[in-house]
Amino acid sequence: MISMRDISVRFGEVQALKGVSIAVGRGEFVALVGPNGSGKTTLLRAMHGMLSLRGRRELAPEAARQAMVFQRPFVMRLSVSNNLRLALWLGGVPRAQWNERIASALERVSLQGLEERPARALSGGQQQRLAIARAWAVQPALLFLDEPTASLDPAAKKDVETLLAGFAADGMTLVMSTHNLGQAKRLASRVVYLEDGEIHADLPTAQFFDGGLTGRAQQFLKGEMA
Repeated sequence: MISMRDISVRFGEVQALKGVSIAVGRGEFVALVGPNGSGKTTLLRAMHGMLSLRGRRELAPEAARQAMVFQRPFVMRLSVSNNLRLALWLGGVPRAQWNERIASALERVSLQGLEERPARALSGGQQQRLAIARAWAVQPALLFLDEPTASLDPAAKKDVETLLAGFAADGMTLVMSTHNLGQAKRLASRVVYLEDGEIHADLPTAQFFDGGLTGRAQQFLKGEMA
């Protein structure tokens, strides 16, 4: 679905990614984990094509349909439905499909009935679900998520995890950064550990959590690194 080869990203004097190579196959759910400043968000943004980089980024044709959900969702000063209409317009979706897609997306995230409410009047959990609905409405083949439940309460986190598990079951390809190792274990099919802008482990989820790690990656898993 997407292949990144020898990717390096620099912000001034800071080398954020150092020759990273990673490939994500169709239908995978990849969790990026690691300490603060390890490069998780930078890698997500590089994969999504948001950053200038050195190296090679290759996409399968269907991966051109992609979206990203950020840690702090940005919602426009518009109604819930108009936030979705804007995403559909930007995504090139034919206008004739908008109403059906909006209704389906809001039902999928349990926000039906709130179409005309100002988006910024929603709770934090509802705004995150709106951001996910906005991404899902354009029917991406590839979805990136940056700490999608970091600022949510337990109930809202559970709601978002249920949505993401459903997307994965539908065959969508997902790449998510998270500090929540339990979340990675519950949702991901594969876990990638980053530190200091480099990948130090890339394993199937069961192997990652059941003795497949060594060194600093093992220390991180034990909670000995922030």
